Amino acid sequence: MVHFLWTSKEKNNKQQKVNNTKHMTTGKNYIGNTLSAKGTTTYKTFNPKTNSENETVFTEATSEEIEEAVHLASEAFKTYRTISGTKKAAFLNTIADEILVLDDELIQTYMSESGLPEGRAKGERGRTIGQLQTFAKLVEEGSWVEARIDPAQPDRTPNPRVDLRKMSVPIGPIVVFGASNFPLAFSTAGGDTASALASGCPVIVKSHPMHAGTGELVASAIIKAAEKTGMPNGVFSNLNSSGIEVGQALVKHPKIKGVGFTGSIRGGRALFDLAAKRKEPIPVFAEMGSINPVVLLPKALETKAASWAKTYANSITLGTGQFCTNPGLILGIKSEGFTNFVNTLSEEIVKIQPQCMLHPNIHKAYNKNKTEAQQQTHVETVATIEKPETENFAQQAVVTVDGKTFLENNTLHEEVFGPFSLIVQCENATELAEIIANLEGQLTGTIISEENEVSDHPNIINALSNRVGRIIFNGVPTGVEVAPAMLHGGPYPASTDSRFTAVGRDAIKRWVRPFSYQDWPNELLPNELKNENPLNILRLVNNQETKDAL
Repeated sequence: MVHFLWTSKEKNNKQQKVNNTKHMTTGKNYIGNTLSAKGTTTYKTFNPKTNSENETVFTEATSEEIEEAVHLASEAFKTYRTISGTKKAAFLNTIADEILVLDDELIQTYMSESGLPEGRAKGERGRTIGQLQTFAKLVEEGSWVEARIDPAQPDRTPNPRVDLRKMSVPIGPIVVFGASNFPLAFSTAGGDTASALASGCPVIVKSHPMHAGTGELVASAIIKAAEKTGMPNGVFSNLNSSGIEVGQALVKHPKIKGVGFTGSIRGGRALFDLAAKRKEPIPVFAEMGSINPVVLLPKALETKAASWAKTYANSITLGTGQFCTNPGLILGIKSEGFTNFVNTLSEEIVKIQPQCMLHPNIHKAYNKNKTEAQQQTHVETVATIEKPETENFAQQAVVTVDGKTFLENNTLHEEVFGPFSLIVQCENATELAEIIANLEGQLTGTIISEENEVSDHPNIINALSNRVGRIIFNGVPTGVEVAPAMLHGGPYPASTDSRFTAVGRDAIKRWVRPFSYQDWPNELLPNELKNENPLNILRLVNNQETKDAL
């Protein structure tokens, strides 16, 4: 336990130790396992459904608190990096248990800060718990470290071979930025935090100001889990901030070794540039913008245009269009079937009841960007809801434009975050392939096709595959399964490093680096690399996968 030298009055007013009673939202920062509020800058979260502020006052972290959180994380790393997979698994599983203990308090806070319904809140909580448990299983089994052993060959000619052993090791304290659109699954205990903690890296979360109360509740669960499982103080901290200064200070701090971010291109790129300018540059794994192109091939629309239109009306409006995989761009070749698709989509999407967006600022940005797209030359609005809207509720819209105009106008390539989609009507397959090839990197790309139709369009498929991280056949991009084969990333600006995923077991690879031992005494090697293989993990020994001892 770390002790701070304050007067009794300061200690009583500014800090309180975590205990085992039910957590009530305080508005304070978690500096390791201590609640702290030294600052004078405060803010409140906002309920977009009632269009009013929530009650709790949150105190932004000071430079002193930032420094203390980073110091604790750096000290915690010295021991946490060596903690066994079994103990880390217990920690992660206990976090999941403690999140469940928060029960309705967490659900109601989530709803009051996001405007999202109870079903979505509980579903996202389940996803968060599932991610924690997935990484717990991964590190408990242990083979994820990718142990590689090439034993010495002293008799090899003409040159003997030294003993070489390699595995993945954690890189150090990580900063995770909470996402506006997923208060649980991509925030405080979301995939970035779960994977970083699983790897052996302490985490400092820069809480998202739109759902700071949800973040504090989840942070309390992590801290309780850390204490119950004997994790070092500083393995986790949660810092409040209504602006960009706290995040900037964290990314620039020399003891921070990596960053996880989900949000806008502007925000992600700013952090990426900041990290690159450091004396010691560090990786920033940012998942940013994506319009997730959907390609409708001609034969698929000859008989199923109406069916696909209804499916995509629901996908475009799902979650008020606030998913990073929202289908914001639909591409097809002019035909009777494509016209039927456009007409049916226009009819179906206006039947769907408008939904509340996450925050007035997001709603304002949606209206601004939607209007800008609608006002571009040769763009036609084919569906929109004209009736008066409830405050902060989004009015979905579909617009259409010809392929030539789309190619020439980069404004139309930009993401409109919300229930909006742009339909591009191409003259032929050549123009369609050219448009796809000129798109920026995307998280997903979708092909709607008759089963034997794909082979008729290799140029289109190849062009799309080159621009996306995940390609979908006859489905919708909305929905990201937490599974080993999932890739949630893609070429820039979908992400800052297309070699990695933010979802699934392989997300852990972002927070580690390969490390090699040469001629190291067996008894001093980590258990993952010892001759006897005490962890019974799968290893590559002399280019053969095996669990056998040497």
